[in-house]
Amino acid sequence: MKTKKRHIFSSIFFYHVVAIVVVTIWGSTLVSTKILLNDGMRADEIFLVRFLIAYLAMVVFCRRQLFADSVKDELLMMALGVTGGSLYFITENLAVGLTYVNNVSFIVSTSPILTMFFILMTYRYLKVKNILIIGSILALLGVGVVIFNGQVVLKLNPLGDLFSVAAALCFGVYCYLIKIVGDRYDVVFLTRKVFFYGVLTSLPIFLFRPWTYPLEGFQQWPVALNLLFLGVVASFACFVLWNLSISRLGAVSSSNYLYLIPVTTVIFSAIFLEEPMTSMAYAGSALILVGVYLANKGCAD
Repeated sequence: MKTKKRHIFSSIFFYHVVAIVVVTIWGSTLVSTKILLNDGMRADEIFLVRFLIAYLAMVVFCRRQLFADSVKDELLMMALGVTGGSLYFITENLAVGLTYVNNVSFIVSTSPILTMFFILMTYRYLKVKNILIIGSILALLGVGVVIFNGQVVLKLNPLGDLFSVAAALCFGVYCYLIKIVGDRYDVVFLTRKVFFYGVLTSLPIFLFRPWTYPLEGFQQWPVALNLLFLGVVASFACFVLWNLSISRLGAVSSSNYLYLIPVTTVIFSAIFLEEPMTSMAYAGSALILVGVYLANKGCAD
């Protein structure tokens, strides 16, 4: 039995499945965030509670190593906490509060292309094919169509789309940085550092915008369940699994699965939020998905 388990966890196919499961769960988190925003929580408040829950769960499993092996690596850990934690989630949460979760999901799904460009600028030996350029152009056109649809057709706040672009950029940088340090540190340690610095770098916000959500609001079961889902499942469990998949599959191959997130988001938003999707939104979303897929095919990990 032990031999069989070792065989399963050493299989590359297993980590592809892990990546698919993670992005499927992440696709549903935007719906949970929207529910909490509608209940009155702010974007930064949702993030702080979510990452505090995740960090406390993480401490139980990783208490041996407190700091990275060097000051440079510790600064990289802080950068991971900002790009994959505080800045990414707060910009994404702000976007969800200003526009439809479908818009946010499709725009953020372009982050794999950004990850590839960061990697290509560093690892010169990677070959770039024409299909990468074509896919990138299609994805950018798709983002333009989605933003145009939100502003002109649906009359939505353009800030929502801009925050979505900022979130995509943050996660692209995060996946790139994980590629740099992923081979030198334990996955659980990396994840705990992301949660720690994510919480730490978000605290200054509350000096300028004090906490306003009433504590009795946590007694409502929809609020409590959605926060536990975001903290324990989507953050604690999924970040460990995602960093593990990146360490085994590589940043580009893992990020390739992020284009599945919008599919899950559309399904869950239709069930729980009943958000509208116009023909232009479908066209822009299709361009993004096809573009991201082609772009990833044009770059070997």
